[in-house]
Amino acid sequence: MASKSAYKRLLLKLSGEALAGEEGYGIQPAVIQRIAQDVHDVHALGVQVGIVIGGGNIFRGVAASVHGMDRAGSDYMGMLATCINALALQDAFEKLGMQTRVQTAIEMAQIAEPYIRRKAIRHLEKDRVVIFAAGIGNPYFTTDTAAALRAMEINAEIILKATKVDGIYDKDPVLHKDAVKFDEITYIDVLRKGLKVMDSTAISLCMDNRLPILTFNLNTRGNIMKAVCGESVGTIVQGGGDD
Repeated sequence: MASKSAYKRLLLKLSGEALAGEEGYGIQPAVIQRIAQDVHDVHALGVQVGIVIGGGNIFRGVAASVHGMDRAGSDYMGMLATCINALALQDAFEKLGMQTRVQTAIEMAQIAEPYIRRKAIRHLEKDRVVIFAAGIGNPYFTTDTAAALRAMEINAEIILKATKVDGIYDKDPVLHKDAVKFDEITYIDVLRKGLKVMDSTAISLCMDNRLPILTFNLNTRGNIMKAVCGESVGTIVQGGGDD
């Protein structure tokens, strides 16, 4: 195992679907334990870790709005789903001995702290893992955008975007056998090609602030460690803005 991290502080973006594993719904204990172990190994290197978690394994606001539900209301329901996932992550992390704090963009004092930027940074400085839940607290914004925003607010050096594929392709590799994988791509090319890495708002935020995004397969054990240690894994999005 590599012993030196390329980053001091990072933001890990997890989709809610990642916690569901092959089941596609809910939280699978074996999956969340594996994720927790991977984060534990990285944290043991002295890396400060912030996490933004989605809620798609429980409820997807956009999908519900397509079927006639009020978009704002359904988005708030999705934010609550992220809080359930955050508490599950916190439990798994603390079982491995990691001090963890959940901060939510919607106040729910009985289960989590409200999001306060300076407090989040202080937790990170004290080697606590901070899990950011409830997106940014507003409808119409995805947890991808929340990840970009929180990463910049805590001065993270990179966003690690954990996915179900091993990087970014020019088209869906599941549907197209001739899909070509990029090792590196610019923000502007992601936007121009309409690649589904993160939503366009998140990509634009990262481009404007020169925050790199590394997307990789979460399901391969040890990939988070490889990403953190600067090994070749996944696809990195950077450059091409005002560079």
